[in-house]
Amino acid sequence: PGAVAEKCRQVGSVPPLWVPMRSQGLLFLAAVRHAVALALTSPYKVISSASVIDPRDGKRTLALQGINSKMMLERGLRGRSLVVLLPQLGEFDSTEYCEQLVAVLDDIQKAELQLRVIGIGDVDAARRFCNFVGLPLSNMRVDPEGALHAALGLHAGPGWAFPQWIPDAALGLGLCTLPGGPPPATSDYRAVANAWLNYLAMCGGLGAPGTLAEILRGYLGDRSAPERLRAADVVTAGPVMLGPGVGPVAIGPLWYESAWKDEKGYQRPVELATVRLRNMVEVLSHWDGYVTNPSQIARRGATFIFEPTGQAAYEYRHRGVLTFSESMSRPLAFLAPYIGEERARNPLGLGDTGGR
Repeated sequence: PGAVAEKCRQVGSVPPLWVPMRSQGLLFLAAVRHAVALALTSPYKVISSASVIDPRDGKRTLALQGINSKMMLERGLRGRSLVVLLPQLGEFDSTEYCEQLVAVLDDIQKAELQLRVIGIGDVDAARRFCNFVGLPLSNMRVDPEGALHAALGLHAGPGWAFPQWIPDAALGLGLCTLPGGPPPATSDYRAVANAWLNYLAMCGGLGAPGTLAEILRGYLGDRSAPERLRAADVVTAGPVMLGPGVGPVAIGPLWYESAWKDEKGYQRPVELATVRLRNMVEVLSHWDGYVTNPSQIARRGATFIFEPTGQAAYEYRHRGVLTFSESMSRPLAFLAPYIGEERARNPLGLGDTGGR
């Protein structure tokens, strides 16, 4: 049902429960036709023809402009491209994924993979994001409306919508309790409220396979994953200070040391949750700078590796929140054939017993 609702949204509406069965059937058929059309369309063709913004100069350009170009092929480059579509730039997935990618930029270049990252946001959001995660601005493009993500049919939650009988004013009051508050225009309340509804549903594991397990992994630890914090890392959130490393935790005048402070070689309990807290503090401190189009907050991302012919050698589409890789314990494992097993399995180069 969530997939049907998403396809229906792309052709004009999400079917509420009270629509007569005949109308439901027509919408279902329209959704099926649209889904078939998407399946028959090459992702490379959709992406390469999409219009995005280059944050270096703020001008419109094609999403893959400069990638797999004739000049590059004539220079003997293999012409493979690694195309990463991020959700909103102010997102757990976006910062966490790019931290891993930035760590292996040299390896990606040596493998002659041409990296293009496309996120939902504007020029200022791209510049702030790249400065925070260390990604070169030349690798980044932005799509303020998430049009490319929609054209690819990327996931956006269970496809729920608030009933029409709920007034926009009530939705606006609800949005006042969320980061960013209601949008300036009352006419945008419903779109933003529906986006938040689907995003929060995914955070609760609804229409988002793997999300709850990944949230728990951040708190419980993972012996199959490498460490995530350096020994000198300190994370501060209001009166709470965690670190250095996974050692002391201070809450105002109170402090304690974690039971696993001396353990090494794996992702310790609460360690990944601490990384996510650091990212959350950055985003919430500059929310309006990162999240420039809250109506797209539920839209997820994808990863593709394209051959010079445009054929997808690898494809993965996010299934929910914190599901930006099909192997979250080692998110860049899919790059092993290109950058080597060691770098792909442990991009940050931190302690790693290899799951033993």
